[in-house]
Amino acid sequence: MKRISTLLLVFCTCFALAAWPQAQPQAKNTIITFDAPDAGKSYSLGTQASSINPAGWITGTYWDSGNAAHGFVRRPDGKIKEFDAPDAGKGSTQGTNAANINTNREIMGFYTDSHNVNHGFVRDPNGTITEFDAPDAGKGPFQGTSAMSINTKGAIAGFYTDSHNVGHGFVRFPNRTITEFDPPDAGKGAGQGVQMYWPQKDINQDGWIAGSYIDGSNVQHGFRRTPKGQIKEWEPPGAGQGPGLIVHVNIINRQGWIVGTYEDVHQRYHAFARRTDGSFIEYEVKGAGTGTLQGTTGFGINTARTIIGSFIDDKYVWHGYVRAFPNGTIKQFDVARAGKGNGDGTYPLSIDPAGGKITGFYLDAGYVSHGFLRLP
Repeated sequence: MKRISTLLLVFCTCFALAAWPQAQPQAKNTIITFDAPDAGKSYSLGTQASSINPAGWITGTYWDSGNAAHGFVRRPDGKIKEFDAPDAGKGSTQGTNAANINTNREIMGFYTDSHNVNHGFVRDPNGTITEFDAPDAGKGPFQGTSAMSINTKGAIAGFYTDSHNVGHGFVRFPNRTITEFDPPDAGKGAGQGVQMYWPQKDINQDGWIAGSYIDGSNVQHGFRRTPKGQIKEWEPPGAGQGPGLIVHVNIINRQGWIVGTYEDVHQRYHAFARRTDGSFIEYEVKGAGTGTLQGTTGFGINTARTIIGSFIDDKYVWHGYVRAFPNGTIKQFDVARAGKGNGDGTYPLSIDPAGGKITGFYLDAGYVSHGFLRLP
């Protein structure tokens, strides 16, 4: 599971454990599937939609037949335009990764150049692309700047890897100035520090940022940064505390709710929502497996506090779900053409901020990715 494991699996407080709803029906909503015109059609290639805005514009990444990445934007009428950052590399695993699209149709993400260094970019609605780097980003292979999220005002959040392979957070403001930051307990060794995962919504409309960091003992924790730069560190009550155990923060909505996934001491995944007051909801989807690297993940939340994600069953097949607020009712769904083997299935990644449109991708039986749009 080369690409999927990288994207998704690295994936006192009042504690509330949400009860499983009695009925979790399979949803029958309309699902539209699509592919970028030049997407590859063989194993581990294809199209992955990652973000949708309120008007129904979708962005994401596709991998061509040579395993190079390219960005795309899909209009509400279904027409798709492909694009590349000017200095993106053209070799295998290089290229342009589009992460998020905002209300103004600004698209941002990162690209990998011909020397395997990452750089941030933002694309305006007319197609003009501006490239940028955090001031202290490293310039060696697999170092550099990874932009992850944009809000409605054009502020961009992400992380950079320095010359010692340590991760640090940054926020790029609409005036193009960049502020770098670190949670107080972030580790300072190679592979430690701030981590954010593609694709996710790390910054909300008011400038609150959420993410993860790895401490000096290689344990992962969540953090939240206020617009004034104050950082609060936290982890869900059930998260494991050993080296390698994770808290994968996915998204922060306008109300300050944070959604994500944590791994327990048995390496099983659990979804959580962190409320604005710091209390937690943890929940499972009925049908989720109970083995290693099985369970429930949280990928997105909108202003109505509707949560989306996937659950991994006991065959390691992924299925989508939608969790309603406030009653916690869960509806499961699958793209009809999704495969039914290990790692195959349905991966919902983004729900539009104001409505219920969902985008993501599915893996078919040949392990090829395809985009989808689920209408409410």
